Amino acid sequence: MEPTNLWDAEWDVSEELASALIHGQFPQLASKRIKRLDHGWDNTVYLAGNEFVFRFPRRGVAVSLLEMEGRLLPMLADKINIPYSKPVFYGEGNEEYPSPFLGYTYLPGKFPLGLSDEQRCLSVTVLAQFLKSLHAFPIQVAEQNGAPRDHRNLTDIASRKAKMLTFLEDLKPHLQEDEYCLIEDYIHQLTLTEVRSQEVFLHGDLHFKNMLVDEFGHIAGIIDWGDMNIGHPACDLSVAYSFLPPSARSDFFKEYGEVDKETHILARLIAVYIPMLILLQAVTDRNTEMAEEAKGNIRRALADE
Repeated sequence: MEPTNLWDAEWDVSEELASALIHGQFPQLASKRIKRLDHGWDNTVYLAGNEFVFRFPRRGVAVSLLEMEGRLLPMLADKINIPYSKPVFYGEGNEEYPSPFLGYTYLPGKFPLGLSDEQRCLSVTVLAQFLKSLHAFPIQVAEQNGAPRDHRNLTDIASRKAKMLTFLEDLKPHLQEDEYCLIEDYIHQLTLTEVRSQEVFLHGDLHFKNMLVDEFGHIAGIIDWGDMNIGHPACDLSVAYSFLPPSARSDFFKEYGEVDKETHILARLIAVYIPMLILLQAVTDRNTEMAEEAKGNIRRALADE
C-alpha cells in the first residue's frame, strides 16, 4: 500500500525488530532494554537503556540523510555550544530491515511545549550563538560529506505560498475563525516571490520538535539533524520567529548579526510554513498538545514586535 501522507512510513520498525537489530549488532548493549520513544517524518526512535537513542529510517529518502549525519555530526563537536546527540553506533541493514541505522548518545530533556515568554527569552543568546557558529561551518566540508544544496528550494516564496494555501484549506476544520483569517491574510499579503540565494551550512529543520529544554525551559539540546544542507540562513533563523517571543527578536539578531529584509521575510514565512505541516500531522495523529504548540508557533511568528 502506497503512503497517503508525506509522513507515512514505508518501513515499520517494531520494538521486537529494533531489539533484535540493536542487540544482534551491538552485543555490549545486550543488557539494555529497548523502548520506543517516538517517530518523526523520517525516523522511528528507540531508547536503549537510559544512555543511547537509536534512529531507524522509516522512509527510503531518509537513508542518505542518516548516512550524512554519521559523517558530519562528529565534526561539529568543537564548533557549537548546544548539546546534540553524537553518533556512536553505526548499524547495518539486513534481510529483515533494509536500511542502515544509527545509535547516538542520549540527551535528557523534553520538547518545549507550553513555555512562557519569559522561559523562551532565557535561550535568546544561546540560540543566536549556536546558529552563528553553525552557519560559519565550512560549506565545502559539508558538501564533501554529503550535505545537499537547498534541497527544498526554500527561496521560492511563490511556490511555498501556493502550498500554504492548500495546507490552510486542509486545516480549516481544525482552526478557529480568527486563526484561519490570521494565516490567510498573511499569505495573501506576501508580495515577494523569490529571495536572493545565500549559502551557509544549516541544521535545516529547526523547530520545536527538534529542540529539547530542561525543567526551567532553557534550551538543553538540538536533535534530528537529518535535514542538514547548504542553503539560505533564513531556514534556521525562522526559530527567532517561531520559538522566541517578538520582544526577543532584536536581541537575538544583535547577537547573531544583522540580516537583510529579505532574510527576515523568508524566516517568518518558514516559521509559519513548518508549524502548519506539524499541525497537519498533529491533527491526523490526534495529538492535541502538539497541535496547540504548532498554533502557538504560528501566532508568535505573525505577531509584531
